[in-house]
This record gives sequence, C-alpha cells and structure tokens, in this order.
Amino acid sequence: MAMSAENEHPVKAFGWAARDCSGHLSPFKFSRRVTGEKDVTFKVLYCGICHSDLHNVKNEWGTTSYPVVPGHEIVGVVTEVGTKVTKFKVGDKVGVGCLVGSCLSCANCKEDLENYCPKMILSYGSKFHDGTITYGGYSDNMVSDEHFVIKIPDNLPLDGTAPLLCAGITVYSPLKYYGLDKAGMHLGVVGLGGLGHMAVKFAKAMGLKVTVISTSPNKKKEAMDRLGADGFLISRNTEEMQLAMGTMDGIIDTVSAVHALLPLIGLLKSHGKLVLVGAPEKPLELLSAPLLMGRKIVGGSLIGGIKETQEMIDFAAKHDIVADIELIPMDYVNTAMERLSKADVKYRFVIDIANSLKSS
Repeated sequence: MAMSAENEHPVKAFGWAARDCSGHLSPFKFSRRVTGEKDVTFKVLYCGICHSDLHNVKNEWGTTSYPVVPGHEIVGVVTEVGTKVTKFKVGDKVGVGCLVGSCLSCANCKEDLENYCPKMILSYGSKFHDGTITYGGYSDNMVSDEHFVIKIPDNLPLDGTAPLLCAGITVYSPLKYYGLDKAGMHLGVVGLGGLGHMAVKFAKAMGLKVTVISTSPNKKKEAMDRLGADGFLISRNTEEMQLAMGTMDGIIDTVSAVHALLPLIGLLKSHGKLVLVGAPEKPLELLSAPLLMGRKIVGGSLIGGIKETQEMIDFAAKHDIVADIELIPMDYVNTAMERLSKADVKYRFVIDIANSLKSS
C-alpha cells in the first residue's frame, strides 16, 4: 500500500494542491526528504504562477497526477545545506525553476542542456529518483540538489525575480541560441503576457529594436510607454501587418492559443527566424512555401539549462530586469487562476508565500 504524501518523507511540509481536474486548489499537508549531502533546503518566500500551472491543475495536457502542488518559479532563503554542498550557504537568496533533476550524464546534460534531458525531473508532478512524486512551490519549504539551485544576486527583489525562473529563461534562451541578441536587430514579440513582457525587457537591454504584435489595441500604450517597445502591430489589422512585411530579423511567439503563423512568417526578412515558446493544445498550420521564399526558419525553445538560467539571472541583475507582478495572498490563488485564464493580469501573479501561507 502506498504511503500517504504526509508521511512518505521525514520533513513536514504544507502547501496548496489540486485534487482533481476541476483545478481547485486547497490546503494540503505533505512531506519532503531530509537534506541530503548535496541538497539545499530553503524557506519559500514567493512563488510565481505560470500559465502551465493552470494547464496542469486542470489536466489539460493529460499528464497530471493528483494531488498536484504546482509552482516552478520558486524563490526563498537557504535554511540548511548538505555536507557536500559547495555553492550555497545558510542565508543565501536562491531560486528553483522548472527542474529539480536530470540524469547529468547524457549528451544534453553534458552540454548544460538539462532542460532537454530525456530523464529530466520537473519541479512538480514528476517522479523523483526515489520514486516519489515531486511537489512544487505553492508550499512553505523546498529541497533540491544544489546543481538545480540558482543564486539570486542581492540587488534583485525576490518577488519580481521569481517569474524569471520560468518566464524569463523561456525568452532569454531562444534570443541567445537563435542569435537574436545582437544590438540593432529588429525583433517581433507576439503576445504581451507573462512571457511577452519579459521578452521586451530582455531584448531592449540587449539593444534590439522591438515591435510588439498583439490582438489587443489597448496594449499599445503599455507596450511602448511602460515597457519601452519601439513599435506595435495589431495582428488583425491587415494593412498594418502588410506595411511591416519583411522587416524583422526574428520573432518570439509566446502565444499558447491556436493562431495563424502565416502572417508572422511574412513579417520576417530573408533568413528570419520565428521561434515558438508557447504550447497550444492543438496543432498549428504551417505551410512550407512561405519558408522556402526567403529561407526562413520556424523553431522552438523550452526554458533553459541551469548554467544559462544563472547567466540570465545575472544579466537581469546587471540591467535591473524583473517581472511586472501582482502580489497575491495564498487564499486568492483560485481567483488568480480564473483571471489568468482570461489573461487578466499585468503580467505575472506571484504568491506571497511567507506572509500568507498558513497551516492552521
């Protein structure tokens, strides 16, 4: 008989979990392992709410194991380190993103691409090395192998930094890998949500010209005046889109809903790159002819490896980049999920775990 989540490990933990595909979250007692010799244990102070959390609690991808404690934008302060930990000490500000494990020996892991390891272990809802299920950051404490822990520089506020551990690295990594990080380049950013607003911030810090592409005309002022975008296109305005044809070196497409790719490919210069970082539930239509006419590329990217995630955090610290957040208490999380499903947030919900998660 399987042991209960509350008793399978020695260290008591408390968080909020969804028990079924209604996605409704409620208080949940569980447990975590003791701090191993290479582990870092930390008190969770803040945790961002990613759109993938919403998909997971409702089992919209068909992979959820209940109960599920979501959260992979987790930041806090170290309370204990293992005897063989070398990078961290008690009191350090740290974070854990989407990964808490990988094989560390495959070709991808050896190239610091743990995010593409066939045996990667997600921060929640995955089977850990010991066979137990991982639980995420909507909880009071966290333990992780030090390899998967990110050091947070002192000048970054923890609440605004939390979303960088998923939203930030998700857009930073493709900018670097696809060579869309050169000053003077013209980048399109599709969607001005949690991912999109981070793409604008990173691209501007890299010296790029940035045009936001959106279905919402009311986001123009926000994009240009608040975030510093250089241009704004309404994707449903065929005249605007036509005028911008062939002007962009690359596009980061953050949209997770089914949408047309053909108009976006038309915006690219020859050799331009359209990079998808959203994950729509249904297939997108892609014709080959528009790619042939200009040797254009459609690619994808999934978060980033641990080394690159640390690089991204350090870059953010150097350029004072944090997410625009709405800080919420734990008991507001179900309302936040409803609002997130309607894109009613600017631009990332972050749960104030330390001040609002109560076990009684």
